[in-house]
Amino acid sequence: MSVSSFSLKAIVAVGLLTAAGLAMSHGDVTPQEVDTGSLPDLGKEALSENPFRKGNEHGDMHDEAIKVGESGYAGNCAVCHGIQAMSGGLTPDLRELTEWDDEYFIGRVMNGTGRGMPSFKDNLDQTAIWAIKTYIESVPEPM
Repeated sequence: MSVSSFSLKAIVAVGLLTAAGLAMSHGDVTPQEVDTGSLPDLGKEALSENPFRKGNEHGDMHDEAIKVGESGYAGNCAVCHGIQAMSGGLTPDLRELTEWDDEYFIGRVMNGTGRGMPSFKDNLDQTAIWAIKTYIESVPEPM
């Protein structure tokens, strides 16, 4: 085996190991589509407040957003953050993140954290993201 052939194989091996590590760093989640057909399209420009919260622009769709969000959460968030947002301790318990205001939440979900949580901006539109936030807010806080 020549030196250049060995070097190429070593580079490929390191690349594959790095890719595997990145995939595992966020729970090996394959983003799942969220059917938001019953909710309004909120467009591309990130909103700074949850439009599905009661009293907000689309608050009349709050209950429907919870249903859509529950499905979206199960397919995209539960593997890391736990069933019904109840973390097992390795990731934040989303029910307890009172410092995560709406603007912070949408930014984290769209852009990821750089420490394990991937960016979902290429996989979830903000209608799905706000529906997930509405669902998380509907889950009882821990006692």
